Amino acid sequence: MIRRCVVVGGAGAVGRLFAERLLAGGARVAVADTVEPGGEPAGTHYVRGDVTAPGARLEADLGHADLVVLAVPDAVALAAVPGLARVLRPDALLVDTLSVKQPVTAALRAHAPAVQAVGLNPMFAPALGFEGRPVAAVVVNDGPRVGALLELVGSWGARVVPMDAAEHDRLAGASQALTHAAVLGFGLALTRLGPDMGRIREIAPPRTTRCSPSWPGSAPAHPPSTGTSRPPTRRRRRCAGNSPRGCASWPIWWSTAPSRTSPPSSAGSGANWASTPRTTATCARGCSRPSDKEDAPHGNVRRDRPDAEAA
Repeated sequence: MIRRCVVVGGAGAVGRLFAERLLAGGARVAVADTVEPGGEPAGTHYVRGDVTAPGARLEADLGHADLVVLAVPDAVALAAVPGLARVLRPDALLVDTLSVKQPVTAALRAHAPAVQAVGLNPMFAPALGFEGRPVAAVVVNDGPRVGALLELVGSWGARVVPMDAAEHDRLAGASQALTHAAVLGFGLALTRLGPDMGRIREIAPPRTTRCSPSWPGSAPAHPPSTGTSRPPTRRRRRCAGNSPRGCASWPIWWSTAPSRTSPPSSAGSGANWASTPRTTATCARGCSRPSDKEDAPHGNVRRDRPDAEAA
């Protein structure tokens, strides 16, 4: 049973997330940080101190804790491991929340082989909360408290994903670091080019052909605008877009927008023709084509005339 906890770095976003959940579960939580008090969750006991050189008060709290969470930068955690191995109880559990696991795993096994330890990495922004979100778990030194904590995190609504340190660093690098690098590279390229952003917007593709996220199967947070009240429907199928062989991109975004083909024969029919909806399929690569009856959702048919009816 986890009753007494110390969250080092509890005034920060990740530390606060853990401190609040542990507190809500009935544990006594001490928050240790180097900043002025005020950022810690209400109901916690605040200790101002440096975990790499703890004073008597912080060392006493660490020595009585069932659980110690290191929600601190990598360099701080690595420097703190030898001292923590000396003051922690034999049955205590040490948790790190570092985004790179191999160095801290090696340090824990070298300096604290008898201390139960597990590395957790919430793969989401702390403000989003645990519910329905993945938490990578790297078991360093197994023991009963490790299993109890993983069950507890699962009870918070998180999806615990076990893996070793090397796999964690490889997957986290691909899913997070490369994404950040791509965004930074795009921003740096724009800065170097110095384009007129207003002019870029003038030649940007229409919103209905804007690409969805690069990860297969993921839906954009804001689906493409369709110009109608009906939301676009995502379907898992191959696109038969502009290539004779079709492309392999998916999902397909279906949208209904005014038809722009075939000018009207008279001014009177022009308004009706311009407002005639037409279902279009747009894939993740931006290919788009009019839909056929058997492909369109909700029974829509290809509408080439204003008087076309839905099946």
